[in-house]
Amino acid sequence: MGINVGPVQLIVYGFNQPKFGGGIAAELTRLRELELVRVIDALVVYKNPDGEVVNIQITDLNPEQAESFGAILGGLIGLGAGGQQGMEAGAAAGAQRVEEQDGHIFDPDHEMWDVLDDIPNDTAAALLLLEHRWAIPLRDAILDEGGMAIGDLWLHPQDLVATGILAAEAAEEMSSHRAAA
Repeated sequence: MGINVGPVQLIVYGFNQPKFGGGIAAELTRLRELELVRVIDALVVYKNPDGEVVNIQITDLNPEQAESFGAILGGLIGLGAGGQQGMEAGAAAGAQRVEEQDGHIFDPDHEMWDVLDDIPNDTAAALLLLEHRWAIPLRDAILDEGGMAIGDLWLHPQDLVATGILAAEAAEEMSSHRAAA
């Protein structure tokens, strides 16, 4: 399909009384300049203190790349839904949808955004679809050595804290069982 795609991650953030002082944009620019990530699509939806909704959308993809990425997404979804024939139909539909959305994956006019009527004023949400470009050479080296991906998992600091809490509870339970025996 014309582009070598690295692992893609969807990140969703919420903001109470957002500041948006330029720090996020500066960090994204730094990561993009180092070719560590590529912004496939990003959508920030802000509901100001008066209740007015403002959308900001960015992408690093040119129109051709965006349509190719849409075709990849649509093709993968179609493959799961209908095999080879579904993949071909999904690829065509994905490319067309991205073209209709001016090169974006996220559609801020989609009915799912109706929930914005219910969020408090002076809050925001950000959806960020990032491609991890740094992982492409590593993946290729693994494949060249005969390896294959069999799973992946992102661990966040909160996950590690939860793991520590569970481990402490388990240790305490073992200790109390030993003391009772």
